[in-house]
Amino acid sequence: MSAPVLQFDNVIKRFGDRTILDGISTRVATGEIVCFIGPSGTGKSTLLRCVNGLEDIQGGEIRFEDKVVRARHRDIIDVRRRIGMIFQHFNLYPHLTALENVMLAPVVVHRETRKTVEERARALFEKVRLSHRINAYPSQLSGGEQQRVAIARALAANPHILLFDEPTSALDPETVGEVLAVMRNLAEEGRTMLVVTHEMRFAADVGTRMIFMDGGKIVEEGDPREMLAAPKSDRARRFLSTITGRPV
Repeated sequence: MSAPVLQFDNVIKRFGDRTILDGISTRVATGEIVCFIGPSGTGKSTLLRCVNGLEDIQGGEIRFEDKVVRARHRDIIDVRRRIGMIFQHFNLYPHLTALENVMLAPVVVHRETRKTVEERARALFEKVRLSHRINAYPSQLSGGEQQRVAIARALAANPHILLFDEPTSALDPETVGEVLAVMRNLAEEGRTMLVVTHEMRFAADVGTRMIFMDGGKIVEEGDPREMLAAPKSDRARRFLSTITGRPV
């Protein structure tokens, strides 16, 4: 069996006296699409932020491509180059066009040539269905369009894994489908993805595994369709009944 691309071993994260992640252990294989669900404040987004060192941990270990992730170590820069993260809020630079936002990190941080990066960026705008909006500024784009620019920006560094932190939670219902369609296409390409989401239909259709978290712990994990149809834990059953509006 090949080594996992990402591994959590008894990960503990605290903010002061509050424990946010309480002994998280799981593995992610290349090509997996793991959907994290659960109530707000249970550590799902924090877990993603720990993967690329945006948050440090107080116990356990995270390994990405068999190397330990250390938030304050100089090698975290190399880790972040191979991880693309898409946040709830788009974090685009308002004074730059969509194209300039996507090109910025590869040119300025990674020192790639502008011509090479622009060619790749234009191809990425085709992928996210925004070729006609490359010269628009963020204020001229809808929420769904801004999030698709953010996805193109994450893809610009050719990441080995993509982290999505509730990418549709800040969007109007009309634009949610635009973003989910792009994510579905990425899944079909065989991308490795970790997705914090409340979009249960997406998780069922695209996810290869679902993890339900509560109280900083993994309560249950398994096949998304099976979990949605018949969760094994009472806590997951109550949560899914609330989310779907029907008894589970």
